[in-house]
Formats: sequence, structure tokens, C-alpha cells
Amino acid sequence: MDRREILKAMMLAGFASGTVLQSRCRKSSPSHVDVEDSSGLYGRTPEEMERDKALSEQLSPFSEDEIITLALLCDIILPANMAAPSASDTGVVEFIDFIVRDMPRHELPLKGGLMWLSSLTNQTFGKLFKDLNKNEQLEIVDAIAYPQRARAEMLPGVRFFNLMRDLTLTGYYTSPAGMADLGYQGNSPNVWDGVPEEILRAHKLEYEEDWIRKCVDQTRRHVTAEWDDEGRLLT
Repeated sequence: MDRREILKAMMLAGFASGTVLQSRCRKSSPSHVDVEDSSGLYGRTPEEMERDKALSEQLSPFSEDEIITLALLCDIILPANMAAPSASDTGVVEFIDFIVRDMPRHELPLKGGLMWLSSLTNQTFGKLFKDLNKNEQLEIVDAIAYPQRARAEMLPGVRFFNLMRDLTLTGYYTSPAGMADLGYQGNSPNVWDGVPEEILRAHKLEYEEDWIRKCVDQTRRHVTAEWDDEGRLLT
């Protein structure tokens, strides 16, 4: 099983247990921070949309160099493959940028982690992380990506990379491309034709003709049910 498959399995386990970080931005768009919506599918109250819009208009907490570094780290965590785009191509960097505005508690760990990373790469290679070649970048990441193997002096980097991995997976797998990569379809309506006839006979029951018309007739699926004051179904 390759790294993407392992991370996918971890994410599915997170969905099942309810431990996945719940982002505040759920728009079906390549960018998680595009809060304009006229489709009615955004799933936010007017007050929430106003808050999201206000947050999206704030200045980014990250510098241009930090944004580049975030994108590089995201794509090391989830690179593109033949079946799916990379994390940065699905708006994950924009998602992280938005999350920091929405949840300011993430700003210090992320910006502090980026500073720590720059210090490490300067000491090791005399360059910033973004200026390293691919092998050098992976050498640095390998030193902080595996908590049980990391040296004690790398623990600040381990904590930073754990947060980056969590945010990257959350951003990616709540995007349309990430959902497609998981094969996640969500709740889908089906057609209910009523209790099977053999079950009704076994219990000596049968439908009243009026209830079949109101509740089982699939040609009436578009009809909104109405009830009288006594709780009886009218339509």
C-alpha cells in the first residue's frame, strides 16, 4: 500500500469515528475560500456566510515565502498521481490560510513551525526550504514525519508537521477532488416500495389503499406530505 492509500485509509477511519477536523468552509469549488454562492448548495446560514466573507477579505497571516513553503509541504504529504491531483491543486493552501483566520490558535504553531523549518534548512543546507532541491526537501521532511523515529531535537518539527499533515488531509479530503479520490458518495436517496408483500402476509397485515397512494406510490414522490391537527396524513 503506497503513502496516498495509507493516508486515505486514515481519513476514512477519521470520518467513521467523527474525529476529522470540521472546517467552516464547505463550498464545492477548487478553492475552499470562495464564499460567494447562488446555487443554494453552500450549506451555510446567512450569518455564517457573512462571517466567511469577512474572514476571506482579511489579509493573509502568511508571507509569500511561507505560502510557497506551505504548498511544497502539502504536495510532499499528498502529491499528484495518475488518478488524483496534488493537495495544492485542490485549494488546500487556501484552505489552511482560511482556517488560520477562522481559528487563530493555529497561527502560532504554523508560523512558528515555518520559522523552525527555515532555521533547520539554513543550518543544514544554507538555504530556505523552498530553495532546496527535491531530495534535500525530502531529507528534511523524513526527519520530522515519523514521530517514533525522530531525534529529540526534532520534536518541534514533528509537532509542526503533524499539524500540517492533519490540515492537509482535512483540506484535501473535504474538497470535491478528495471526495472523488475516496469514492465517497454521501447519503443518496433510494426508492422505497413499501414492506414486501410476503412479510405483510406473514404478519396478517395489508396496506390500506389510501396509504399506498399517499406513502408508497412513487409517482407522488414530489408531493409534500400534509397532516391534519389530529396527526392524520392528508396527502
